[in-house]
Amino acid sequence: MSRITPPPEWAPHKAVWIGFPSHPDLWLEDLDPAREEVVAFARAVHADGKGERVLLVAADEEAARAAKALAGDAAQVVVEPFGDIWLRDTAAIVTGDGHARDFRFNGWGGKYDLPGDDDIGLRLAERRHIRTETCDWILEGGAIDGDGTGLVVTTEQCLLNPNRNPGLSRTEIEARLAEDLGYSEVIWLGDGLMHDHTDGHVDNLARFVAPGKLAIPEPDDNDPNWLVYQNAARDAGRHDVEIVRIPSPGRVLRDEEIIPASYMNFYIGNAAVVVPQYGAANDAAAVEAIQALFPDRHVVGLHADAILTGGGSFHCISQQIPA
Repeated sequence: MSRITPPPEWAPHKAVWIGFPSHPDLWLEDLDPAREEVVAFARAVHADGKGERVLLVAADEEAARAAKALAGDAAQVVVEPFGDIWLRDTAAIVTGDGHARDFRFNGWGGKYDLPGDDDIGLRLAERRHIRTETCDWILEGGAIDGDGTGLVVTTEQCLLNPNRNPGLSRTEIEARLAEDLGYSEVIWLGDGLMHDHTDGHVDNLARFVAPGKLAIPEPDDNDPNWLVYQNAARDAGRHDVEIVRIPSPGRVLRDEEIIPASYMNFYIGNAAVVVPQYGAANDAAAVEAIQALFPDRHVVGLHADAILTGGGSFHCISQQIPA
């Protein structure tokens, strides 16, 4: 592993930033349910002190009071203005040298331009006295997933999208991933999930669970993403990696529309792995399959329906600080 390569998510964490829903005009009737789901996630990661320190990030004092009332001793509340809670994409990426890389952010290709999202990563890192280097190209944390050896997986739909870095070729992006994050080999998958407003973030599609071991969903009956999953397994299979298949939630509808529900948006903490649940038939099977991959941690499934109304799940709202 290069000194600048981010440690894999299963490596020890010093702490984790978790975004706390703060803006009623964005969340509407889902604000309170989303707050409850976020705090349940924070408690599971904290694991009664056996996990890592949880830093709940609230955008204002009202949200901070709500966060403290719900979380109690399970989290420290930090107040920093932001647009929304998706800190996987907006917080800085802390690397193996103990420093951080903060990338430009353009609201997922110009879809959601919210005040504070463009510099929340730098401000959070400064609060932790983490030396931070600013990288002059657009990259969201949910668009990549590494195994700690220099291997990283991503999707063409996101990283090659002209709404991110239109002047950069595939070769140039690979060079920047190597220079800024120490990644020596890139596994390029094709498209991400249907109706994913991030343009195919890989943390909904494929996740490393050990060095050289990549988890990809197994299509369920009537699965709207069946071809996406099969193509991902085919593309990853061209590399020297072991592929394990995880049950998919299948077709999940909200207001009669297919939503990008995925068990792959799990978070790997020091003591627990937290898997989003959707009231789907494979909820329990997914937790069981992921538990088999992490025998040294407690794998827990928690509902993420309200969080998903904002477009993501547990992995999307968190960014770990490696030990």
